[in-house]
Amino acid sequence: MNTKQVKAYGTETAEAPLKNLNIQRRSVAPHDIEIEILYCGICHSDLHATKNEWGGTTYPIVPGHEIVGKVTKVGDYVTKFKVGDLAGIGCIVDSCHECDYCKEGEEQFCEQGSTIVFNSQDKRFGGITYGGFSESIVVDENYVVHIPETLDLASAAPILCAGITVYSPFKHWNIKAGKKVGIIGIGGLGHIAIKIAKAMGAYVTVFTTSNSKAEDAKRLGADEVVLSTDNEQLKAQSKFDMILDTVSAKHDVNAYLNILKVDGALVLVGLPVEQLPVGAFNLVHGRKSFSGSNIGGIRETQEVLDFCAEHNITPDIELINTNQINEAFERLEKSDVKYRFVVDMASLKN
Repeated sequence: MNTKQVKAYGTETAEAPLKNLNIQRRSVAPHDIEIEILYCGICHSDLHATKNEWGGTTYPIVPGHEIVGKVTKVGDYVTKFKVGDLAGIGCIVDSCHECDYCKEGEEQFCEQGSTIVFNSQDKRFGGITYGGFSESIVVDENYVVHIPETLDLASAAPILCAGITVYSPFKHWNIKAGKKVGIIGIGGLGHIAIKIAKAMGAYVTVFTTSNSKAEDAKRLGADEVVLSTDNEQLKAQSKFDMILDTVSAKHDVNAYLNILKVDGALVLVGLPVEQLPVGAFNLVHGRKSFSGSNIGGIRETQEVLDFCAEHNITPDIELINTNQINEAFERLEKSDVKYRFVVDMASLKN
């Protein structure tokens, strides 16, 4: 298959900073579209992967999985997009198409394993996938979503990972008016979760370890803010239908299981490296569940974009250029961002 060289930003080792690279992109196959990348969000997963903190990273790596751009070329059999359309790509760029989960639009659970947008074996075309820190990308149209024109393009990028990661469990656990929702942590995931849960009509309580974030939680739409380091405040809470746990560090989940109502669910979307001990009595008493959720499928990703456009929701972002990515990674490690970095990819050409 023919390829073409494009500019990208990535790294060749776990220890080295990201820098300008040249990578090869495949030519457009019959079901493919080529997208000029305009903006790409930065997720903590990008940082973990480039530093090989989860293991399994193949170098060189070009991260980025919150991609917004414009269609520049379409394959002969493409029906969903035309040149000039605004398009988005999240974590998944391929799957088997045949298992029950793929047929149900839950490609993230593909039985053969979905192909991730970067640092994944490309089962169909060979080689390793490269992500959104690049000039352009070529993807099967079935793994691309339409970006509503009413959304700010730069701010829309984090919806493709952070947005779908919180929207999917809210939908699965049927969050709506009259439901009481807790959100642990106000970061890239937590801040957009507040906005989406409120738009769904829920009563939203935010749990934070930082008193300084209380005011910001209210600005984002929280009805109530609880300092989670204050045991008295925590114990005074009760009867949550669902608590969304966005924290990726070690923490005590039992305290939150205790304030769920009967049949309530504590849902983990953060990815702590260390194990989280769970007391059996905290689950059994009240028929509670401790669950997890992982991004969402393509159909649901389109749904969350349309939902955000309808309710005028966008993540709070800090727009940067490619030459600021390494600094952004350092700040991300210190949680020094409110609340999501987005890279202006036009800066790569300069």
